[in-house]
Amino acid sequence: MPRHAHAPATDPADQGTAPETGTPVASTQRRILTVLLVSQVLSGVGLAAGVTVASLLLQDMLEITALAGLGIALLTAGSAVAAVLVGRVSQARGRRPGLAGGYLVGALGGGGVVAAAALDDPALLFLSLFLYGAGTAVNLQARYAGTDLAAPAHRARAVSTVLVATTFGGVLGPNFAAPTGELAVALGLPRPTGLFLLSSTAFALAAVVLILWLRPDPLLLARSLPAEEHPGSDSDASPPPRSARRARGLALGVLVLVLSQLVMVAVMTMTPVHMHAHGLGAAASGLVIAVHVGAMFLPSPLTGLLVDRCGPLTVVTAAAITLVVAGVLAATAPADSVALLTLALVLLGLGWNFGLVSGTALATETIPLDTRAKTQGLIDVAIAIAGATGGLASGMVVAAGGYPVLALTGAALAIALLPAIIATSYKR
Repeated sequence: MPRHAHAPATDPADQGTAPETGTPVASTQRRILTVLLVSQVLSGVGLAAGVTVASLLLQDMLEITALAGLGIALLTAGSAVAAVLVGRVSQARGRRPGLAGGYLVGALGGGGVVAAAALDDPALLFLSLFLYGAGTAVNLQARYAGTDLAAPAHRARAVSTVLVATTFGGVLGPNFAAPTGELAVALGLPRPTGLFLLSSTAFALAAVVLILWLRPDPLLLARSLPAEEHPGSDSDASPPPRSARRARGLALGVLVLVLSQLVMVAVMTMTPVHMHAHGLGAAASGLVIAVHVGAMFLPSPLTGLLVDRCGPLTVVTAAAITLVVAGVLAATAPADSVALLTLALVLLGLGWNFGLVSGTALATETIPLDTRAKTQGLIDVAIAIAGATGGLASGMVVAAGGYPVLALTGAALAIALLPAIIATSYKR
Protein backbone atom coordinates (compact mmCIF):
# COMPACT_ATOMS: atom_id res chain seq x y z
CA MET A 1 0.00 0.00 0.00
CA PRO A 2 1.46 3.40 -0.94
CA ARG A 3 2.44 5.82 1.74
CA HIS A 4 0.65 9.14 1.83
CA ALA A 5 2.42 12.41 2.37
CA HIS A 6 1.31 14.53 5.27
CA ALA A 7 2.46 17.66 7.00
CA PRO A 8 4.19 17.43 10.37
CA ALA A 9 1.71 17.52 13.23
CA THR A 10 2.03 18.45 16.86
CA ASP A 11 -0.74 16.06 17.88
CA PRO A 12 0.34 12.40 17.70
CA ALA A 13 -3.10 11.47 16.42
CA ASP A 14 -2.51 13.59 13.32
CA GLN A 15 0.22 11.23 12.16
CA GLY A 16 -0.88 9.30 9.11
CA THR A 17 -3.53 9.60 6.45
CA ALA A 18 -6.57 7.45 5.89
CA PRO A 19 -5.89 5.70 2.56
CA GLU A 20 -9.59 5.24 1.84
CA THR A 21 -10.48 8.90 2.28
CA GLY A 22 -7.25 10.86 1.96
CA THR A 23 -8.01 12.61 5.26
CA PRO A 24 -5.73 12.75 8.31
CA VAL A 25 -6.22 9.92 10.77
CA ALA A 26 -7.17 12.40 13.51
CA SER A 27 -10.09 13.73 11.43
CA THR A 28 -11.25 10.22 10.64
CA GLN A 29 -11.00 9.29 14.33
CA ARG A 30 -13.18 12.24 15.36
CA ARG A 31 -15.84 11.25 12.84
CA ILE A 32 -15.73 7.61 13.96
CA LEU A 33 -16.18 8.66 17.60
CA THR A 34 -19.21 10.74 16.59
CA VAL A 35 -20.79 7.75 14.82
CA LEU A 36 -20.05 5.50 17.79
CA LEU A 37 -21.54 8.08 20.17
CA VAL A 38 -24.84 8.10 18.24
CA SER A 39 -24.99 4.31 18.06
CA GLN A 40 -24.21 4.02 21.78
CA VAL A 41 -27.04 6.36 22.75
CA LEU A 42 -29.42 4.25 20.68
CA SER A 43 -28.13 0.96 22.03
CA GLY A 44 -28.25 2.37 25.58
CA VAL A 45 -31.98 2.83 25.06
CA GLY A 46 -32.08 -0.74 23.76
CA LEU A 47 -30.51 -2.09 26.93
CA ALA A 48 -33.29 -0.66 29.08
CA ALA A 49 -35.73 -3.52 28.55
CA GLY A 50 -33.38 -6.27 29.65
CA VAL A 51 -32.41 -4.47 32.82
CA THR A 52 -35.86 -3.14 33.66
CA VAL A 53 -38.50 -5.73 32.76
CA ALA A 54 -36.89 -9.04 31.69
CA SER A 55 -37.26 -10.59 35.14
CA LEU A 56 -40.79 -9.20 35.53
CA LEU A 57 -41.85 -10.67 32.20
CA LEU A 58 -40.42 -14.07 33.10
CA GLN A 59 -42.15 -14.05 36.48
CA ASP A 60 -45.49 -13.14 34.90
CA MET A 61 -45.22 -15.84 32.24
CA LEU A 62 -43.86 -18.66 34.41
CA GLU A 63 -45.63 -17.63 37.64
CA ILE A 64 -42.59 -18.82 39.59
CA THR A 65 -40.74 -16.10 41.48
CA ALA A 66 -37.70 -18.31 42.04
CA LEU A 67 -37.01 -18.36 38.27
CA ALA A 68 -37.33 -14.60 37.78
CA GLY A 69 -33.55 -14.22 37.88
CA LEU A 70 -33.22 -16.59 34.95
CA GLY A 71 -33.80 -13.67 32.60
CA ILE A 72 -30.57 -11.92 33.60
CA ALA A 73 -28.73 -15.26 33.45
CA LEU A 74 -29.89 -15.80 29.86
CA LEU A 75 -28.91 -12.26 28.90
CA THR A 76 -25.47 -12.78 30.41
CA ALA A 77 -24.99 -16.11 28.63
CA GLY A 78 -26.03 -14.58 25.33
CA SER A 79 -23.69 -11.67 25.92
CA ALA A 80 -20.75 -14.01 26.57
CA VAL A 81 -21.32 -16.05 23.40
CA ALA A 82 -21.89 -12.92 21.33
CA ALA A 83 -18.68 -11.36 22.64
CA VAL A 84 -16.69 -14.23 21.15
CA LEU A 85 -18.54 -14.16 17.83
CA VAL A 86 -18.45 -10.37 17.46
CA GLY A 87 -14.74 -10.43 18.23
CA ARG A 88 -14.08 -13.08 15.58
CA VAL A 89 -16.19 -11.36 12.91
CA SER A 90 -14.51 -8.04 13.69
CA GLN A 91 -11.10 -9.70 13.47
CA ALA A 92 -11.88 -11.16 10.04
CA ARG A 93 -14.02 -8.44 8.45
CA GLY A 94 -13.73 -5.29 10.57
CA ARG A 95 -15.64 -3.51 13.32
CA ARG A 96 -18.60 -2.47 11.16
CA PRO A 97 -19.98 -5.95 10.33
CA GLY A 98 -19.10 -7.27 13.78
CA LEU A 99 -20.85 -4.54 15.75
CA ALA A 100 -23.77 -4.03 13.37
CA GLY A 101 -24.37 -7.79 13.12
CA GLY A 102 -24.47 -8.06 16.90
CA TYR A 103 -27.03 -5.28 17.18
CA LEU A 104 -29.21 -6.90 14.51
CA VAL A 105 -29.16 -10.16 16.49
CA GLY A 106 -30.11 -8.18 19.61
CA ALA A 107 -32.99 -6.58 17.68
CA LEU A 108 -34.13 -10.02 16.56
CA GLY A 109 -34.05 -11.17 20.17
CA GLY A 110 -36.13 -8.20 21.30
CA GLY A 111 -38.72 -8.96 18.64
CA GLY A 112 -38.69 -12.60 19.67
CA VAL A 113 -39.46 -11.64 23.27
CA VAL A 114 -42.55 -9.77 22.10
CA ALA A 115 -43.63 -12.74 19.98
CA ALA A 116 -43.03 -15.16 22.87
CA ALA A 117 -45.18 -13.06 25.18
CA ALA A 118 -47.95 -12.85 22.60
CA LEU A 119 -47.86 -16.63 22.05
CA ASP A 120 -47.24 -17.45 25.75
CA ASP A 121 -44.27 -19.57 24.66
CA PRO A 122 -41.59 -19.90 27.40
CA ALA A 123 -39.14 -21.76 25.13
CA LEU A 124 -39.21 -18.95 22.57
CA LEU A 125 -38.82 -16.46 25.42
CA PHE A 126 -35.67 -18.21 26.68
CA LEU A 127 -34.13 -18.28 23.19
CA SER A 128 -35.08 -14.65 22.51
CA LEU A 129 -33.57 -13.38 25.77
CA PHE A 130 -30.37 -15.26 24.90
CA LEU A 131 -30.24 -13.55 21.49
CA TYR A 132 -31.13 -10.20 23.05
CA GLY A 133 -27.93 -10.51 25.11
CA ALA A 134 -25.95 -9.86 21.92
CA GLY A 135 -26.94 -6.22 22.16
CA THR A 136 -25.33 -6.01 25.59
CA ALA A 137 -22.11 -7.53 24.27
CA VAL A 138 -21.89 -5.13 21.34
CA ASN A 139 -22.64 -2.11 23.49
CA LEU A 140 -19.61 -3.00 25.63
CA GLN A 141 -17.33 -3.97 22.73
CA ALA A 142 -18.00 -0.71 20.91
CA ARG A 143 -15.56 0.98 23.29
CA TYR A 144 -12.74 -0.91 21.57
CA ALA A 145 -13.68 0.52 18.17
CA GLY A 146 -13.02 3.98 19.58
CA THR A 147 -9.40 3.03 20.32
CA ASP A 148 -8.36 1.52 16.98
CA LEU A 149 -7.18 4.85 15.52
CA ALA A 150 -6.58 6.69 18.78
CA ALA A 151 -3.08 7.87 19.61
CA PRO A 152 -1.75 6.36 22.86
CA ALA A 153 -2.04 9.78 24.53
CA HIS A 154 -5.77 9.90 23.68
CA ARG A 155 -6.75 6.23 23.91
CA ALA A 156 -8.46 6.32 27.31
CA ARG A 157 -10.43 9.43 26.40
CA ALA A 158 -11.71 7.60 23.31
CA VAL A 159 -12.89 4.75 25.56
CA SER A 160 -14.58 7.17 27.95
CA THR A 161 -16.35 9.02 25.12
CA VAL A 162 -17.99 5.80 23.95
CA LEU A 163 -18.84 4.73 27.51
CA VAL A 164 -20.49 7.96 28.59
CA ALA A 165 -22.71 7.96 25.51
CA THR A 166 -24.31 4.76 26.77
CA THR A 167 -25.36 6.61 29.93
CA PHE A 168 -27.68 8.95 28.06
CA GLY A 169 -29.48 6.07 26.38
CA GLY A 170 -29.57 4.12 29.62
CA VAL A 171 -31.19 7.04 31.43
CA LEU A 172 -33.68 7.72 28.63
CA GLY A 173 -34.76 4.12 28.12
CA PRO A 174 -36.52 3.34 31.43
CA ASN A 175 -38.44 6.62 31.18
CA PHE A 176 -40.27 5.16 28.18
CA ALA A 177 -41.63 2.26 30.25
CA ALA A 178 -45.06 3.85 30.77
CA PRO A 179 -45.79 5.06 27.20
CA THR A 180 -44.41 1.89 25.58
CA GLY A 181 -46.46 -0.17 28.05
CA GLU A 182 -49.59 1.66 26.91
CA LEU A 183 -48.64 0.99 23.29
CA ALA A 184 -48.20 -2.72 24.03
CA VAL A 185 -51.61 -2.90 25.73
CA ALA A 186 -53.19 -1.13 22.75
CA LEU A 187 -51.64 -3.78 20.49
CA GLY A 188 -53.02 -6.56 22.70
CA LEU A 189 -49.63 -7.44 24.18
CA PRO A 190 -48.53 -7.76 27.82
CA ARG A 191 -47.48 -4.38 29.20
CA PRO A 192 -43.81 -5.33 29.90
CA THR A 193 -43.25 -6.08 26.21
CA GLY A 194 -43.54 -2.37 25.41
CA LEU A 195 -39.92 -1.73 26.32
CA PHE A 196 -38.82 -4.68 24.19
CA LEU A 197 -40.60 -3.11 21.21
CA LEU A 198 -38.56 0.02 21.86
CA SER A 199 -35.35 -1.93 22.42
CA SER A 200 -35.67 -3.93 19.24
CA THR A 201 -36.16 -0.73 17.26
CA ALA A 202 -33.26 1.01 19.01
CA PHE A 203 -30.85 -1.89 18.37
CA ALA A 204 -31.88 -1.98 14.71
CA LEU A 205 -31.32 1.78 14.35
CA ALA A 206 -27.91 1.47 16.02
CA ALA A 207 -27.00 -1.20 13.45
CA VAL A 208 -28.14 1.02 10.58
CA VAL A 209 -26.06 3.93 11.89
CA LEU A 210 -22.94 1.74 11.98
CA ILE A 211 -23.58 0.17 8.56
CA LEU A 212 -24.09 3.51 6.86
CA TRP A 213 -21.58 5.75 8.60
CA LEU A 214 -18.83 3.74 10.30
CA ARG A 215 -16.65 4.27 7.23
CA PRO A 216 -13.79 3.74 6.84
CA ASP A 217 -13.77 0.79 9.19
CA PRO A 218 -11.45 1.85 12.05
CA LEU A 219 -9.83 -1.56 12.60
CA LEU A 220 -9.21 -2.22 8.91
CA LEU A 221 -7.87 1.29 8.46
CA ALA A 222 -5.53 0.89 11.43
CA ARG A 223 -4.13 -2.27 9.87
CA SER A 224 -3.64 -0.57 6.50
CA LEU A 225 -1.42 2.21 7.84
CA PRO A 226 2.36 1.78 7.51
CA ALA A 227 3.91 0.96 10.89
CA GLU A 228 5.69 4.28 11.26
CA GLU A 229 2.50 6.21 10.38
CA HIS A 230 0.24 4.39 12.80
CA PRO A 231 -0.74 6.50 15.83
CA GLY A 232 0.08 3.65 18.19
CA SER A 233 3.43 2.68 16.72
CA ASP A 234 6.36 2.17 19.05
CA SER A 235 9.38 1.69 16.84
CA ASP A 236 11.89 2.42 19.58
CA ALA A 237 11.07 -0.64 21.67
CA SER A 238 13.20 -3.71 21.06
CA PRO A 239 11.14 -6.89 20.42
CA PRO A 240 11.96 -8.97 23.54
CA PRO A 241 11.30 -6.26 26.17
CA ARG A 242 8.27 -5.07 24.24
CA SER A 243 6.83 -8.60 24.18
CA ALA A 244 7.40 -9.11 27.90
CA ARG A 245 5.92 -5.72 28.73
CA ARG A 246 2.88 -6.49 26.62
CA ALA A 247 2.28 -9.80 28.41
CA ARG A 248 2.43 -8.17 31.84
CA GLY A 249 0.24 -5.24 30.80
CA LEU A 250 -2.35 -7.53 29.22
CA ALA A 251 -2.49 -9.76 32.29
CA LEU A 252 -2.97 -6.78 34.61
CA GLY A 253 -5.54 -5.18 32.30
CA VAL A 254 -7.64 -8.35 32.19
CA LEU A 255 -7.28 -8.85 35.95
CA VAL A 256 -8.54 -5.38 36.82
CA LEU A 257 -11.42 -5.66 34.33
CA VAL A 258 -12.53 -9.03 35.72
CA LEU A 259 -12.16 -8.20 39.41
CA SER A 260 -13.81 -4.78 39.05
CA GLN A 261 -16.83 -6.42 37.39
CA LEU A 262 -16.98 -9.25 39.92
CA VAL A 263 -16.84 -6.98 42.96
CA MET A 264 -19.22 -4.39 41.56
CA VAL A 265 -21.93 -6.83 40.47
CA ALA A 266 -21.76 -8.86 43.70
CA VAL A 267 -22.14 -5.91 46.06
CA MET A 268 -24.62 -4.03 43.87
CA THR A 269 -26.88 -7.08 43.46
CA MET A 270 -27.36 -7.65 47.17
CA THR A 271 -27.52 -4.04 48.39
CA PRO A 272 -31.28 -3.63 47.66
CA VAL A 273 -31.94 -7.01 49.32
CA HIS A 274 -29.91 -5.91 52.35
CA MET A 275 -31.81 -2.61 52.57
CA HIS A 276 -35.19 -4.27 52.19
CA ALA A 277 -34.37 -6.79 54.95
CA HIS A 278 -33.77 -3.87 57.32
CA GLY A 279 -36.99 -2.03 56.65
CA LEU A 280 -36.00 0.32 53.84
CA GLY A 281 -38.46 0.54 50.96
CA ALA A 282 -38.13 0.28 47.21
CA ALA A 283 -37.82 4.04 46.84
CA ALA A 284 -34.68 4.12 49.00
CA SER A 285 -33.01 1.19 47.28
CA GLY A 286 -34.00 2.58 43.88
CA LEU A 287 -32.33 5.87 44.73
CA VAL A 288 -29.14 4.12 45.84
CA ILE A 289 -28.92 2.02 42.67
CA ALA A 290 -29.72 4.99 40.42
CA VAL A 291 -26.92 7.05 41.93
CA HIS A 292 -24.62 4.02 41.72
CA VAL A 293 -25.28 3.60 37.99
CA GLY A 294 -24.60 7.29 37.46
CA ALA A 295 -21.26 6.90 39.24
CA MET A 296 -20.43 3.97 36.96
CA PHE A 297 -20.61 5.97 33.74
CA LEU A 298 -20.79 9.74 34.24
CA PRO A 299 -17.17 10.16 35.45
CA SER A 300 -15.87 8.49 32.26
CA PRO A 301 -14.55 11.68 30.56
CA LEU A 302 -12.58 12.62 33.68
CA THR A 303 -11.33 9.04 34.09
CA GLY A 304 -10.18 8.96 30.49
CA LEU A 305 -8.30 12.23 30.95
CA LEU A 306 -6.64 10.90 34.12
CA VAL A 307 -5.52 7.71 32.37
CA ASP A 308 -4.06 9.66 29.45
CA ARG A 309 -2.34 12.20 31.70
CA CYS A 310 -1.20 10.00 34.60
CA GLY A 311 -0.95 6.60 32.97
CA PRO A 312 -3.18 3.50 33.31
CA LEU A 313 -1.23 2.05 36.24
CA THR A 314 -2.01 5.09 38.37
CA VAL A 315 -5.75 4.81 37.68
CA VAL A 316 -5.71 1.02 38.14
CA THR A 317 -4.27 1.69 41.61
CA ALA A 318 -7.02 4.25 42.24
CA ALA A 319 -9.59 1.64 41.15
CA ALA A 320 -8.28 -0.90 43.65
CA ILE A 321 -8.19 1.59 46.52
CA THR A 322 -11.66 2.96 45.74
CA LEU A 323 -13.18 -0.52 45.61
CA VAL A 324 -11.54 -1.39 48.93
CA VAL A 325 -12.95 1.74 50.60
CA ALA A 326 -16.38 1.04 49.06
CA GLY A 327 -16.41 -2.51 50.41
CA VAL A 328 -15.32 -1.50 53.90
CA LEU A 329 -17.86 1.34 54.04
CA ALA A 330 -20.70 -0.90 52.82
CA ALA A 331 -19.79 -3.51 55.44
CA THR A 332 -19.64 -1.07 58.34
CA ALA A 333 -22.50 1.29 57.42
CA PRO A 334 -25.67 0.92 59.53
CA ALA A 335 -28.23 -1.04 57.54
CA ASP A 336 -30.78 1.78 57.89
CA SER A 337 -28.39 4.54 56.78
CA VAL A 338 -29.37 5.47 53.25
CA ALA A 339 -26.72 8.20 53.13
CA LEU A 340 -23.78 5.91 53.97
CA LEU A 341 -24.98 3.10 51.73
CA THR A 342 -25.42 5.59 48.92
CA LEU A 343 -21.85 6.82 49.44
CA ALA A 344 -20.58 3.23 49.46
CA LEU A 345 -22.37 2.45 46.19
CA VAL A 346 -21.13 5.69 44.61
CA LEU A 347 -17.57 4.66 45.45
CA LEU A 348 -18.30 1.17 44.14
CA GLY A 349 -19.47 2.59 40.81
CA LEU A 350 -16.54 4.99 40.64
CA GLY A 351 -14.04 2.19 41.36
CA TRP A 352 -15.63 0.10 38.60
CA ASN A 353 -15.36 3.04 36.21
CA PHE A 354 -11.69 3.53 37.06
CA GLY A 355 -11.09 -0.17 36.50
CA LEU A 356 -12.99 -0.41 33.20
CA VAL A 357 -11.38 2.61 31.53
CA SER A 358 -7.83 1.98 32.76
CA GLY A 359 -8.05 -1.78 32.25
CA THR A 360 -9.36 -1.33 28.71
CA ALA A 361 -6.60 1.15 27.87
CA LEU A 362 -3.92 -1.05 29.43
CA ALA A 363 -5.09 -4.19 27.63
CA THR A 364 -5.61 -2.43 24.29
CA GLU A 365 -2.14 -0.93 24.18
CA THR A 366 -0.62 -4.38 24.66
CA ILE A 367 -2.62 -6.33 22.03
CA PRO A 368 -1.14 -6.43 18.49
CA LEU A 369 -3.42 -5.23 15.70
CA ASP A 370 -3.42 -8.62 13.97
CA THR A 371 -5.14 -10.30 16.94
CA ARG A 372 -6.79 -7.29 18.60
CA ALA A 373 -10.51 -7.83 17.96
CA LYS A 374 -10.46 -11.56 18.70
CA THR A 375 -8.56 -11.04 21.96
CA GLN A 376 -10.86 -8.20 23.01
CA GLY A 377 -13.85 -10.46 22.46
CA LEU A 378 -12.33 -13.08 24.76
CA ILE A 379 -11.64 -10.40 27.38
CA ASP A 380 -15.30 -9.40 27.34
CA VAL A 381 -16.29 -13.05 27.77
CA ALA A 382 -14.19 -13.09 30.94
CA ILE A 383 -15.92 -9.89 32.09
CA ALA A 384 -19.37 -11.40 31.43
CA ILE A 385 -18.48 -14.57 33.32
CA ALA A 386 -17.15 -12.49 36.22
CA GLY A 387 -20.41 -10.54 36.36
CA ALA A 388 -22.50 -13.71 36.28
CA THR A 389 -20.31 -15.29 38.97
CA GLY A 390 -20.60 -12.21 41.17
CA GLY A 391 -24.35 -12.12 40.82
CA LEU A 392 -24.84 -15.82 41.55
CA ALA A 393 -22.31 -16.06 44.38
CA SER A 394 -23.46 -12.90 46.14
CA GLY A 395 -26.73 -14.43 47.32
CA MET A 396 -24.95 -17.51 48.67
CA VAL A 397 -22.40 -15.42 50.56
CA VAL A 398 -25.11 -13.23 52.11
CA ALA A 399 -27.17 -16.28 53.05
CA ALA A 400 -24.15 -17.87 54.72
CA GLY A 401 -22.50 -14.88 56.39
CA GLY A 402 -24.50 -11.72 55.79
CA TYR A 403 -24.08 -8.60 53.68
CA PRO A 404 -21.04 -7.26 55.61
CA VAL A 405 -19.14 -10.48 54.82
CA LEU A 406 -19.96 -10.03 51.12
CA ALA A 407 -18.78 -6.41 51.13
CA LEU A 408 -15.54 -7.25 52.95
CA THR A 409 -14.92 -10.14 50.54
CA GLY A 410 -15.20 -7.65 47.69
CA ALA A 411 -12.70 -5.37 49.44
CA ALA A 412 -10.30 -8.30 49.89
CA LEU A 413 -10.50 -9.16 46.18
CA ALA A 414 -9.73 -5.54 45.31
CA ILE A 415 -6.69 -5.58 47.61
CA ALA A 416 -5.43 -8.56 45.61
CA LEU A 417 -4.88 -6.16 42.69
CA LEU A 418 -2.18 -4.23 44.52
CA PRO A 419 0.62 -6.87 44.31
CA ALA A 420 -0.05 -7.28 40.58
CA ILE A 421 0.10 -3.50 40.11
CA ILE A 422 3.38 -3.27 42.01
CA ALA A 423 4.92 -6.13 40.03
CA THR A 424 3.85 -4.67 36.68
CA SER A 425 5.02 -1.17 37.62
CA TYR A 426 8.40 -2.43 38.85
CA LYS A 427 9.14 -4.40 35.67
CA ARG A 428 7.89 -1.91 33.05
